[in-house]
Amino acid sequence: MRNMMAFAFLAALGALLPDVAFAQEAAGGAGGIGVGAGLAIGLAVVGAGIGQGLAAANAVQGIARNPGAAGAVQGPMIIGLALIESLALFAFVIAFFLQGKI
Repeated sequence: MRNMMAFAFLAALGALLPDVAFAQEAAGGAGGIGVGAGLAIGLAVVGAGIGQGLAAANAVQGIARNPGAAGAVQGPMIIGLALIESLALFAFVIAFFLQGKI
């Protein structure tokens, strides 16, 4: 798993570096911004999806083990899901800001 994460990081870094390596003013050089915006929203959505899935699964598991604690588990779970989703929305807004620079 660690090797896979290292490979993903290096692949993402390699996708962003050609604009710096071949910096030519006449060519434009805005491709890295587009790739960065795409990576930002993609990784944010994947991370938020995994986080929300884990939070909901653990909340359901906790309620299944102790049905009397459903009220105590449901409130913090909803707040946690809202905070996770807000991080994905922030990445979405940042991606739009990056697209505006192209």
